Amino acid sequence: MMHGNLRKMMASADSNGKVSYQLRLGDEQFPLEQAIGQKVSIQFSGQISCIHCGRASNKSFSQGHCYPCFKKLAACDTCIMSPEKCHYHKGTCREPDWAEKFCMQSHYVYLSNTTALKVGITRGDQLPTRWLDQGATQARAMFLVDNRRTSGLVETLFKDEVADKTNWRNMLKGSDLNIDLAAEQERLINRLWEGLDSLQNEFGLQAIQELGDDNVTHEFDYPVLEYPTKVTSINAEKTPLVEGTLMGIKGQYWMLDTGVINLRKYTGYEAAFTL
Repeated sequence: MMHGNLRKMMASADSNGKVSYQLRLGDEQFPLEQAIGQKVSIQFSGQISCIHCGRASNKSFSQGHCYPCFKKLAACDTCIMSPEKCHYHKGTCREPDWAEKFCMQSHYVYLSNTTALKVGITRGDQLPTRWLDQGATQARAMFLVDNRRTSGLVETLFKDEVADKTNWRNMLKGSDLNIDLAAEQERLINRLWEGLDSLQNEFGLQAIQELGDDNVTHEFDYPVLEYPTKVTSINAEKTPLVEGTLMGIKGQYWMLDTGVINLRKYTGYEAAFTL
């Protein structure tokens, strides 16, 4: 049995693409491969603590923050979800020192397969974590970009051609078909070269670098015994005792024989886990 405030599951992949997860409650961690196919329960107490300042909160904002932190932290600003709206260069960032560390560093613009073709961005040190959190079965970095705002502008070019959101219900049904991501990269760049050329003229050739022929497509295998044919979401606010046989994990979702739950949604919630 484990008890503490829930944190985002840690995900990693070995050299063969096999994904494993660690459940995190407070300072404790548990390797969830031991729980696949077993009866599990997670009991939510109703208490929420901010993952930044630790204060008690009646509601969780921006994946685990209290309202004051949500309003003041740069990590909770709208530009985190819409990086092309980054305003650091205007001198209006909430936390310039934080932005220097997290935003003003290299980012990747990538393609992934989450049952459909998707474009996204992530920091250079967040691969493959970002792909695993989204439940991607395939992923391929296309560009190395020198900061978050510029990577967001590149991503925006692709949004007219490719979705930038994951259909989580389809992702959890496991109906993935392989996509030739290298061919899709070439096709999209050929369609969008004028916009890419314009951005490179504005920010410099070194600011947006297409990755070369040695770039590879990564493939991932998630710990799933059986995918649900019907996706029924569990709301821990309404059903604080979540229990059932753990049939698999993909993205930040548990797939139980009683329904599916997005654990990341409850970051900062106090809970007790039992295997």
